Amino acid sequence: MGLQLPINLELAVPVELGGQRLDRVAAELFDEYSRASLSTWIQQGELTVDGQAVKPKTRVIGGQVLRLSTIVRSREDWQTGQDVPFEVIFEDESMLVVAKPVGVVVHPGAGNPDGTLVNGLLQHRESLSLLPRAGIIHRLDKDTSGLLLVAATLQSQQALTRALATRAVERRYLAITEGLMVAGRDIASPIGRDPRNRTRQKVRADGRSALTRVRLRQRYRAHCLIEAELATGRTHQIRVHLASVGHPLVGDRRYGARGKLPRGADAALVECLQGFARQALHAYQLVLPHPVTAQKMAFESPMPADMSELIGHLQRDLDAES
Repeated sequence: MGLQLPINLELAVPVELGGQRLDRVAAELFDEYSRASLSTWIQQGELTVDGQAVKPKTRVIGGQVLRLSTIVRSREDWQTGQDVPFEVIFEDESMLVVAKPVGVVVHPGAGNPDGTLVNGLLQHRESLSLLPRAGIIHRLDKDTSGLLLVAATLQSQQALTRALATRAVERRYLAITEGLMVAGRDIASPIGRDPRNRTRQKVRADGRSALTRVRLRQRYRAHCLIEAELATGRTHQIRVHLASVGHPLVGDRRYGARGKLPRGADAALVECLQGFARQALHAYQLVLPHPVTAQKMAFESPMPADMSELIGHLQRDLDAES
């Protein structure tokens, strides 16, 4: 018998989503849950519009309030605190900002029943066990490092979830890509699950809308350091979008990285590139309104050692050719 996890969330429909079907809008706003689950909750009256149960195909208007109140069952351990490595960047009564290291899974799931960041957070602050999803507001992949936002009260969770959905939370990443970009660009391709491989996502016409703003920071001889800002938060979004335009992240073999080498690279750079065993992606900056005071807050996390080392090698390789 699994654990029962209560979910109680409210979000207002943004004006720009007015006129669309409820099930599509719900998928945009509550994007951590599957469309199938959301549709079931709508049909069961657990996801309502202004307090009224309606059908999934009902058209909504901007300003209406969607309320999700349900209980999900989980076989994983969302209640036990464990000693899991992470760094607390900021903490008060309402929220936490933490830095997740490479290799730590954010929350329990298939193949990772415990030993996750959630279990570490519960050890750090036991009261998080009273919140849906232990207060987690957004996620990072296991092998992506960097900043995560965590609510510490139900009111803050509502406010931060709303801020994320309305794009009031700015999330910026640093990444090292294969190939040479001419300039930055906005990538606005919809993303959905790859029907041939359920562990992958892909750009597909019937996917969820997704927007990544890419800015070029430095060109090397065969790679680039880029900054990517998420306007949406789809699974593997940055990885999928960069791969879709021919610039997969270094080390991201799931999405087409080929281990590209600059011509004539020295042994140290070759070894570093060939031994880079994860996607070169780091969530380095969060900017958001405080959930209680609305004061604008900004947080940064320094680049991890493996990415710093690789950039050092790439820069020396570039300088040697100058």
